Amino acid sequence: MKDSLTQLDQHFALPEVRRVGLNRPLAWLKSSMQDMLANPIASLAYGLLFAIAGDVILIFAWRNPYLFTVAVSGFFLIAPLLAGGLYEISRRQADGQHSTFFDSLAGWSRNGQSMAMYGLLLALVAIVWERTSAVFFALFVPGLTPDLAAFVTNVLLNADYRGLTLAWFLVGGMLAILVFAISVVSIPMLIDRDVDFVTAMMTSLRSVAQNPASMLLWAALVVLLTLAGFATLLFGLIVLMPLLGHASWHAYRDLVE
Repeated sequence: MKDSLTQLDQHFALPEVRRVGLNRPLAWLKSSMQDMLANPIASLAYGLLFAIAGDVILIFAWRNPYLFTVAVSGFFLIAPLLAGGLYEISRRQADGQHSTFFDSLAGWSRNGQSMAMYGLLLALVAIVWERTSAVFFALFVPGLTPDLAAFVTNVLLNADYRGLTLAWFLVGGMLAILVFAISVVSIPMLIDRDVDFVTAMMTSLRSVAQNPASMLLWAALVVLLTLAGFATLLFGLIVLMPLLGHASWHAYRDLVE
């Protein structure tokens, strides 16, 4: 694995990646809080947008259980791209500049072509996951229950569907791990540097390969904090999503030279 990544380093001229300690994810969250306190209105505006988007998902997907579960998992897939404005706020804060919400919008215009290509890739992944889930449930649960509560009770918690549920979570988990590995520093890097999206993804993969324990902890924190936001009827996302977005910027700056 490392030999292959070394060869890719030489081919794509990837930047150096640092090895970081297991305590660094907590330091990223601490630095993130400082960015939020320095730019509270702009940061919380993004949190509010995330919460509103989540509410829209809940409303439209409640009567379609498989779509709801796909939407929630898809949230994890596209969140790194949607947090581009938060990365820009942290980038400006590192230069001693405070940001308004409109200042933060410049993050998406930096390296626009590569950002668009990366966004297209994430959109394709989300579509593939949605279609895979649709076929999965259509084949194995043809009489799919009409609402989310019944779906959880009659399918996810039903011993008769234990194998199906395990297989579905396994496939989704593997896809989530892959997306995390190529995304953990990609979008901040595209905003910060004039690089193509393939270079950004390979740098992200190398960051994960060289720091497996730290990245595993960071992934777990991201999932737990995001689920905590959903568990509070999405009100928690108003604070938690900016916290994770700013922390992702500090992860990038810590990992990539």
